[in-house]
Amino acid sequence: MDQLNQPGFFDAGAGLFLLILGQCLLVTVSLLVSLAFLLYMDRKVWAAVQLRRGPNVVGPFGLLQSFADFLKFVVKEVVIPAGADKAVFLLAPLLTFVLAAIAWVVVPFSDGWVISDLNVGILYIFAISSLGVYGIIMGGWASNSKYPFLGGLRSAAQMVSYEVSIGFIIVGVLISTGSLNLSEIVRAQSGGLGFLNWYWLPHLPMVVLFFVSALAETNRPPFDLPEAESELVAGYQVEYSSTPYLLFMIGEYMNIVLMCAMTTILFFGGWLSPIPGLPDGVIWFVGKVVFFFFMFAMVKAIVPRYRYDQLMRIGWKVFLPLSLGWVVLVAAFAQFGVPGYARWAVGG
Repeated sequence: MDQLNQPGFFDAGAGLFLLILGQCLLVTVSLLVSLAFLLYMDRKVWAAVQLRRGPNVVGPFGLLQSFADFLKFVVKEVVIPAGADKAVFLLAPLLTFVLAAIAWVVVPFSDGWVISDLNVGILYIFAISSLGVYGIIMGGWASNSKYPFLGGLRSAAQMVSYEVSIGFIIVGVLISTGSLNLSEIVRAQSGGLGFLNWYWLPHLPMVVLFFVSALAETNRPPFDLPEAESELVAGYQVEYSSTPYLLFMIGEYMNIVLMCAMTTILFFGGWLSPIPGLPDGVIWFVGKVVFFFFMFAMVKAIVPRYRYDQLMRIGWKVFLPLSLGWVVLVAAFAQFGVPGYARWAVGG
């Protein structure tokens, strides 16, 4: 205990390791608990649009329904198909979950509230998100069945297609900021005009494209073609049950919330207050993330599913040219000092 009381214990060695481990556990546990209530919110929004009650039995107002579902998945038997590659079959959901979790390492919840404030945080997010598709491909292939194999192929093509447009949209924000650091991107949006200083205004056309691309990237309706029940039963997940299926689901929802957080950070000021004079803080960040998750839920409830050819056509023939043209336009605006497009002094 005397060693713990010495100054600088958490600056190096075992102390630093314990500090980082504690931060990771805090973020992971907080994220998993919030996912339970966000999933409850997702189901309640869908139910409200369809004029029904939704979860309302387990716990007050049905608040414990997600925890009951979690317990159900954990105690069920893990069934592995006889012809499956067992090692890859079990590794795929674990890979999906781990990659979805470690992406949160660079996400700033407030000023200084980040596990690792990397100068190349955007590149880190790109790297992790591009690896995420491997978990789905592995799960679809290792199941040794046509339905998950087709679902895995669809998901790979879909995620790769919309990663391109998301990347170009983010490049426009990076040009305006002059930094790859997520905290600096948020700080570049600070100013005396509140929410009018945020990037949603100068980058307004791309906010819509980013939101729709995020829906496709995370396989959310109306772009949930990899697991379309009417065509592929349940896609790459069809042979999974119990805890492996739960890991797939948690990874998918972690990615959804991550895209909500990226929308908040890139275009809506992160932890910054929308009204000048009100203190900034994590409460604003959480509120914005919950709002965009609500938008995800509303899209799921009211928009019909696209055909796969429509999905790919929008990605390659509409979103890609528009996002690429926007990069050129923002570069020109920044070069000539158009207000709102060149904030290098702040982001540098």
